[in-house]
Amino acid sequence: MLSPVGKIFLALAVAATAFLFLHPLVLRYRIIQAGHRENRSDRPGRRTVQALGKVLLQRCTLKNERPLTGLMHVCIFYGALTFDTLTVNHTIEGFFSQFSLLGHGRFRMFFSALADIFAVLVLAGVAFFIVRRFIVRPKAYRTTPLDSALIYAFLILVTASYLYYEAFAIVEHGGARGSAFLGNALADSVLAAGFSPGAITAHYQAGWWIHLLLVFAFIAYVPHSKYLHMFAGSLNMFVRKPGSSREIPTLDLEGAEVFGLEKAADFGWKDNLDAFACMECGRCQDVCPAFRTDKPLSPKMILFDMEKNLLAERDAVIARNRDAQKPLVPGVHAEDEIWSCTTCGACQHVCPVEIEHIRKIVGMRQSLVLMESKFPAPLNGFFRNLETNANPWGIGFSERGRWADGLNVPTLAEHPKAEYFFWVGCAGSYDDEGRKTAQAFARLLSAAGVDFAILGPEEKCCGDSARRLGNEYLFQTLAAEAIETLARYKVLRILTVCPHGYNTFKNEYPRLSGRLPSLSPEAKDHFPKIEVRHHSEFLAGLISSGRLKPERSPGLKVAFHDPCYLGRHNGLVEAPRAVLRAATGAPPLELCENREHSLCCGAGGGLMWTEEILGTRVNHLRAGQVLSSGATDVATSCPFCLTMLRDGLRDKGRADIGVRDIAQILARSLGLES
Repeated sequence: MLSPVGKIFLALAVAATAFLFLHPLVLRYRIIQAGHRENRSDRPGRRTVQALGKVLLQRCTLKNERPLTGLMHVCIFYGALTFDTLTVNHTIEGFFSQFSLLGHGRFRMFFSALADIFAVLVLAGVAFFIVRRFIVRPKAYRTTPLDSALIYAFLILVTASYLYYEAFAIVEHGGARGSAFLGNALADSVLAAGFSPGAITAHYQAGWWIHLLLVFAFIAYVPHSKYLHMFAGSLNMFVRKPGSSREIPTLDLEGAEVFGLEKAADFGWKDNLDAFACMECGRCQDVCPAFRTDKPLSPKMILFDMEKNLLAERDAVIARNRDAQKPLVPGVHAEDEIWSCTTCGACQHVCPVEIEHIRKIVGMRQSLVLMESKFPAPLNGFFRNLETNANPWGIGFSERGRWADGLNVPTLAEHPKAEYFFWVGCAGSYDDEGRKTAQAFARLLSAAGVDFAILGPEEKCCGDSARRLGNEYLFQTLAAEAIETLARYKVLRILTVCPHGYNTFKNEYPRLSGRLPSLSPEAKDHFPKIEVRHHSEFLAGLISSGRLKPERSPGLKVAFHDPCYLGRHNGLVEAPRAVLRAATGAPPLELCENREHSLCCGAGGGLMWTEEILGTRVNHLRAGQVLSSGATDVATSCPFCLTMLRDGLRDKGRADIGVRDIAQILARSLGLES
């Protein structure tokens, strides 16, 4: 097809495109590689299959938060794959006119029809996004408008230039037209216009060059745009770590010189990859309870600002020169941003490319707390109370077991061979409403004949809030004491009513136990053997086995609020509903955001112990959803949620709506309430 001069020009265009594409890509790769080491390549076969399934089947974008947007993205994605294949084919044909990746028979005819179909779908998808981004203008889309405009322009021009080329190619070659319905229609228009043979040939050749050069220009632009997520996002899905939202990486408090994330040099390579993988779709921002209540935090902007900073400090990052880098807080991120996060995990749950937001935010909190002793003023008392009395209220150890007075609940010291150990938690031990939950659960266990015991005065805080507030030293201190105590009593089964304690015991202590040098060998060996169960799943099991037979209470309109650390982080959404169905005789009312999509109550991430002074209170937003459901009662399975929902409804003048733990509702149906 091409003359020798044309082939030389094409070769130069290919080389220039490769350079313009690879040079910024190599720069970003070097930035990613500069991050701290972290193994994300275990089980490579499984990782590959899962990543390909998410990418090629577009399961990453076809999530139910934005179904129509996801569908339009699918159209553009498969259209891009189709046109990329054609570009490779056209480039090869430019050098070897008789060679074709697509062959010269039926498959090529089929592919020509497929290209026309995706030409229509791509244009429809681009039109949808243009309207949405530049006319509807939701908050999620209000970044990099020029980048978006250039991407849309490239997509339109690449598609239009292909159709232009295709129409004149059909006329130029004549004969069988294949299945290109758009190309055939446009070819008929060309014939009807009466172009001369010379003009047709000129347009055919011009169309070929225009389309190819536009594609090459688009390829060269990709590394500089959010379209880079096609590559970085795909890799991110390969190195994903399921359940990363429920775990905080453990700090080496004895060997490290820097604690947490103080500067860009402190990020891991996965963190840096996250920054370049971000699609800027804003799904994380849409579901973030902090952003939705007018707090300064946007999970999207955390990644957006992080990427800008990595590129701005690229030389220092690649050279691992910490001294030449500015502090992340307040140099890149504001303190109010970092302290607004509830660690609810909604951002990570909806992210199409598996970005891990929470560990970055908590990492910056760790730096502020451990390196600078900077944190919100209300946390002074909280940390002090944990340090002195191992509970947020600072109440003495002697009060730990008072909630069980009159219930004949033994301690492990009295009954060391108990089958189950009930970790009551701080709220169950000291908070008035939390005590009611602990009492109800204890009565249910006794009624079912469960052999259990508690620690009583020996129990201390599990440390969840301390860890998520950045005080890793305090967390590890509390964790080491708890792990040693449970190992000493040879506990094998833990029951807890608190999802935060449940998550800590189930997901964090087992990984931590092998890394704390202060632990005895016996404790390190014992804790990973312990089975941990939340009271919702344990109660559901007691009901299904017939050990508890509740009398149903029809007529109650109970709505259920899913705690983040139970439903979204740990996937326990059916068990509490099963308990409520058994207790009330009907499924609970579903709030507008439920199960793994539940809206946070506002207490997670340690924010239970701070003052919410910015924007609207998160629990007010959730209380409004409760009121909209028409429920007369609200059930939950977390002591923090219990407090936040009750306060939110009271603030809205609806203290008449009862807020209870599922254990209280079940105990009432069995006539076990005091």
